[in-house]
Amino acid sequence: MRNFLAVNIAKILIFIGRLFGKKGSSAPGIYAMKLFPGILKHLSLQVKKDIIVVCGTNGKTTTNNLINLIINSAGNTVVCNSVGANMLPGIVTAFVEKTNFWGKLTADYACLEIDEMSAVKVFEHLKPNYMVITNLFRDQLDRYGEVEITLSYLQKAINMCSDVKLILNADDPIVSSLSKKTEKTSVFFGVGENVCNKLKETNEGRFCVFCGNDLKYEYYHYSQLGNFKCENCGFERPSVDFEAVEVNLDNGIKFSVNNFDFDVKYRGFYNIYNFLAAYSVTTLIGINYNIVNNVLNNYRPQMGRMEEFNITGKTVVLNLAKNPAGFNQAISTVMCDKRKKNIIIAVNDKPSDGRDISWIWDVDFESLKNMTVNKIYTSGIRHNDLEVRFKYADFLNVEDADDIKKAILKALQEDCEVVYVLVNYTMLFSTQNILKNLEA
Repeated sequence: MRNFLAVNIAKILIFIGRLFGKKGSSAPGIYAMKLFPGILKHLSLQVKKDIIVVCGTNGKTTTNNLINLIINSAGNTVVCNSVGANMLPGIVTAFVEKTNFWGKLTADYACLEIDEMSAVKVFEHLKPNYMVITNLFRDQLDRYGEVEITLSYLQKAINMCSDVKLILNADDPIVSSLSKKTEKTSVFFGVGENVCNKLKETNEGRFCVFCGNDLKYEYYHYSQLGNFKCENCGFERPSVDFEAVEVNLDNGIKFSVNNFDFDVKYRGFYNIYNFLAAYSVTTLIGINYNIVNNVLNNYRPQMGRMEEFNITGKTVVLNLAKNPAGFNQAISTVMCDKRKKNIIIAVNDKPSDGRDISWIWDVDFESLKNMTVNKIYTSGIRHNDLEVRFKYADFLNVEDADDIKKAILKALQEDCEVVYVLVNYTMLFSTQNILKNLEA
C-alpha cells in the first residue's frame, strides 16, 4: 500500500510540475521517499537484467544517455534519469516514471547517472551490476574539495557492492587506480595513441595515487589523461580491453576499436571517451557492434553539448563547461574550427556551480590568441572575474556583457562566421532557451 501511494503521488507531482514547465526530476522523488523510505530498493529489485551506473566529473550525462539509447535500440525497456537528475531523489523519480498505476516496474535494465558524492547514499538502496567511471577532475571545490576526496567517496561506494564490475578509463591514473584499490573485476577503455595535445594545462593528477611520485607520460591527451607510468612504484596504464586507435578528428570523430570502425558526426576529442565507455559496457551485456554503430552514427549533440543553432544565417554553438578540464577541451574543440569566430564565455557561481571560481586561472584561455577569434564577450554573475582573467591573458578585444542575450546579439552583429557560447551549469538552461527563441 505504501508503494502504491508513494508512486501515484509522485506521478501526480511529475504531471503537475510539467504543466508548469518544470522537469519534475527531484521533488517527486523526495515525497515518494517520505511516504515509503524503501521505495528505491523495492523498485530496483524488479529490474529484470542489469543495473548500470555512470559516475565521473565530465561526460557522465552523455555517456549515460548513449548507453540508454543503445540498450533501447536493442529492444529493451530501460529506467534512465536522462535529464541528469543524478542524486538520490532524481533516481527515485526515474524509477517511479517507469511504473504502472499499481506501482509495478517492468524494465529490463536500469541505466543511471549518479553524482560521485551521492553514490554511497544511492548504493544503500540499490546495487549496480556495472559501474562506469569516465574521469575524475577538480570540480566544485567548495563541495567536493580535491580529487582525492572524490576518489575516497567512490572507493567507499564500490566496496558496498559485492558483485559489481568496473568499467574504467585506463588513461586516467586516478580512475584506473580504483581497480587495485577495490580489487573488483575491471574492464578498461582508452585511447591507444598520441592525438596531439596542444594545450598548456595544469596536470592536476600528475602524482601517483599510491606513492606520490611524479608520473611519466609516453604520450599525453589532456589534464592527467594519457599513457602514464610511475617509475617509483610501477603503477602504470593497465592493459586496455577497448582501445581506440587510428583516431581522426578532421570531420567529426573517426576511430577503430578491436577492428571495428566508428565514424561519429560529433565534435570534441574528449567525446571519444564517452563513446568508448558506452561501447564497452553495452558490448559486455551482449549488444552487438551493428546496433552500437548505428546509434553512434545517428547521434546528435544533446542540450549544451556542442549544440548548434542557426540564427540570422550564422551558426551558434552552445557548450557546457564547468571546470578547467571541461573548458580546456571546449577550447581545444574551438581551435579545430578554422572559421572566423566570436566567443562568449559565461560563468555563474550559484550553489550548483560551486561558489569558488578560482579554477578559471587553470583554464588555458591564452590558447585562444592563436586562433581566428574576432572578439571575446564575458557574461554571467562572475563576468568581472572573467574580464580580469582575460586582462592577464593579454587579450585586448574583450567586451563585458553581463546580460547573456545582449552578448549573443552583439556577437552575431560582429564580423564572424560562427559564435561559440561556453557556459557553466546554471547558465546553460537559460542560454539554451534564449538561443531557441532567437532561432525560431
